[in-house]
Amino acid sequence: MSTTQLRTLQTGHVGLNVTDLARSIAFYRTVFGLDVTTEGTDPERRYALLGRDGRLVVTLWQQSTGAFAPAAPGLHHLSFEVESLDEVRTAEKLLRELGADFAYDGVVPHREGSASGGIFFTDPDGIRLEIYTRTGVDGTEAAAPTTDAPTCGFF
Repeated sequence: MSTTQLRTLQTGHVGLNVTDLARSIAFYRTVFGLDVTTEGTDPERRYALLGRDGRLVVTLWQQSTGAFAPAAPGLHHLSFEVESLDEVRTAEKLLRELGADFAYDGVVPHREGSASGGIFFTDPDGIRLEIYTRTGVDGTEAAAPTTDAPTCGFF
């Protein structure tokens, strides 16, 4: 087996199937501060490209029905990193005002004793999302819901 010749690698954008494009655009703009850079309005091919600071972050495709199926192969969750615990708490407050569903109550560490952690919630289609910070969570928040594995894997 040969090794890759890729010298740099980072995640680009993430494409999500949604059931109601307008509702999803509003959610992702409000929660994550994303801007719509392009929107396809053809009734048969509705989509939106959302970005921030000139970088594409999420694409939304109105081509599904029903709700996100956590047990099906595919996306487990989408995670966004912020710089501070205060930003996580601000997002949590906004999401509570929007009536979002949370997997856990409040900010939780990624695992027992971890300095990183965040909030775990769903978008309007039930897609699992996370907003986390790398530091500041240890000892200041609730115990990790799963002590021997990453919290984010079990919601």
